[in-house]
Amino acid sequence: MIRMTSFALCAALATPAAADAAKEADCGYQGDVVAAVQAARVARVGERRVIDHIAQSGPAWPEKYYAVIPLVTPWVYTMKMSEVRSADLAAAWKELCVAQ
Repeated sequence: MIRMTSFALCAALATPAAADAAKEADCGYQGDVVAAVQAARVARVGERRVIDHIAQSGPAWPEKYYAVIPLVTPWVYTMKMSEVRSADLAAAWKELCVAQ
């Protein structure tokens, strides 16, 4: 009985750490997507061509993160170019993502 209780306690304590690590990885990939969109904007890639441009670059993130590109692109493309060049949008995105 004591072993089962200690096992359950250890599992309960380990689960938040595993969830935090998964969230950190997810937010990191999302930040990579934001950085790729930002780089496309700086390279003056047209907004409609961003997905193809990023796909041709062969990013290292899993396939499911391509769905983030159309969500992030309008946000990056509505910013002033001076902001896009100077800001670390990936870090800002990751910080907000982890905080949620």
